[in-house]
Amino acid sequence: MSTRRAFLTALGGLLAWPRLAVAQQAERTYRVGWLSTAAQRTEPYNIAFVKRLGEVGFVEGRNLVIEFRTSEGRIDRLPELATDLARQNCDVFLAPGTERNLAVIKQASRDTPIVMVAIDYDPVATGHIASLARPGGRITGVSMQQTDLAAKRLELLKELLPRAKRIAVFSDTSTAGQLKAVQAGAKRLGVMLKVLEFTRTPYDYDSAFAESVRARAEALLVLTSGNFVSARRQIPESALRHRLPSMYGNSAWAAAGGLLSYAPNFSEFYRRAADQVSLILKGARPADMPVEQPTTFELVINLRTAKALGITIAESFRARADRMIE
Repeated sequence: MSTRRAFLTALGGLLAWPRLAVAQQAERTYRVGWLSTAAQRTEPYNIAFVKRLGEVGFVEGRNLVIEFRTSEGRIDRLPELATDLARQNCDVFLAPGTERNLAVIKQASRDTPIVMVAIDYDPVATGHIASLARPGGRITGVSMQQTDLAAKRLELLKELLPRAKRIAVFSDTSTAGQLKAVQAGAKRLGVMLKVLEFTRTPYDYDSAFAESVRARAEALLVLTSGNFVSARRQIPESALRHRLPSMYGNSAWAAAGGLLSYAPNFSEFYRRAADQVSLILKGARPADMPVEQPTTFELVINLRTAKALGITIAESFRARADRMIE
């Protein structure tokens, strides 16, 4: 909580500038470079990011230009897109999603500040920042604590399906920390895992589901990776078709037909990233800006999917849900 208070103190001071100061900023145009691994700008959380920038004085078409690039799920395209962004004379870069996304932006640029949205990795453990409280260097942002959350998702899935003994897990090269936590949790819960590791794009989800069925998996846990975003609808729909109750790390996946999700509110998370971008545009140093972490988490249950799978959700489990899709 101390990290959060420190951030909010800095945020309150800098965002409370007099209107005159904001008006003075409008005299120049700021440029934000934004590299996405898969998501389009039409995703709700991306819309929330742009909206928040406008609320704090940075409006596209007036004093802000956003250079948006997406690799559309092709990891091999990230370096060339990062190089292109580095040529755009950006004031700050936004690096959401995978660690690979952050790494290529760091490599392509020398001293431009970077705001990361660490979806599927620990930025301290991977060496990108010195600490959450004082990141040092030119990188700050928000981090979702996915390693701890992955194990919690397995626990919730097992709680809902106490008889399940075999659970398929979708993983890729960016989810190593999450997978390790889930494997440790599986031992405690007495669950056998069938890990489907995706290593080459485009990912072959059809083969992964076929292998899950052959392994007699009784449920599916999809680890949180920016590389899976392009299949946000395909995976839940396939899980339902193969009658696999599924758990995800983003409520949008539950809305697309997944049974469960347990995660921070993504739109709110991206709004916090926008706050940090705005602070940098107003002159703050990333090295002194604490990395934000979520403080609340949402359990979402898709009751339509539960009914289609013939699963009865106990009242005690329903009572813990923050939202139910009917």
